Amino acid sequence: MKHFEGRTASNRAPITVDYEGRMDIIMTHAVLESLFTIFSTMVGLKISPGVPETKLDTRARGVVSSLIGMEAAGAQGSVALSLPLPSIREISRSLMGHELTAADREAADMAGELNNMLVGGAKRILSERGFDFDMQRPTLLMGEGHEIVHHYAGQTVLLPIQLGQDEFFVELNFE
Repeated sequence: MKHFEGRTASNRAPITVDYEGRMDIIMTHAVLESLFTIFSTMVGLKISPGVPETKLDTRARGVVSSLIGMEAAGAQGSVALSLPLPSIREISRSLMGHELTAADREAADMAGELNNMLVGGAKRILSERGFDFDMQRPTLLMGEGHEIVHHYAGQTVLLPIQLGQDEFFVELNFE
């Protein structure tokens, strides 16, 4: 069993992890592997993971987000990607060749496409490890302070991802 200390903000709690057969941990590893592959090969930007923490609210940490549900025999959950405006600017400049400067439909579409690639890559990785997941279409969310509601009883884990001086967030909720 491993213990990760969360940040000291009052709405964050430490996560206790037991790696033996836990779908949330298996999924987290697949998502991170997929994320690093996408950013190193397609986006061309260096990222590094922050400390995972329990998310105790539904408030998005970015101005655009994408939420995708996944289901398998005996497991279900969702993955969200939430992008603050500085990360949108940096990712769009590298990925699309022009900078998006607003939290608009184009930025939400980019978040949706990135999350599709992220969850699709994780699905492939999980399939190679013997887990067969179906994935849903992304739900796109926009606006300062929007909510990300995972429709599962599992604990939501917030993974901050460093992108230069900025960060963006991946959320996982699996039961």
